[in-house]
Amino acid sequence: MPHDANGLLGALGLCRKAGKLLHGYDRVEEAVIRGKVSLVLLACDASPRTKQHMQDTCEGLVACEVMPLETASLAALTPRPAAVFAVTDDNLARLCANQLTR
Repeated sequence: MPHDANGLLGALGLCRKAGKLLHGYDRVEEAVIRGKVSLVLLACDASPRTKQHMQDTCEGLVACEVMPLETASLAALTPRPAAVFAVTDDNLARLCANQLTR
């Protein structure tokens, strides 16, 4: 895992502890459509179809970024494997976005 990915993983852990992290394609998609999401994050090993569908869903509504993290690295954040995540708090979304640009 790249060094800068540790900061993103820590930020996502903070989001989870604050109850502001959603995971799973269907749950995230529904929240995006309802306008409850500040940032959508995709694991780098998500399938091309999942990435394209989620980017299409988010277009014009919310930023959708691919993380430098694989699903296996994100497993500690969720009770079951997931490749699609959403942050529902603006400040925490900014924190995650800043970690992505490092």
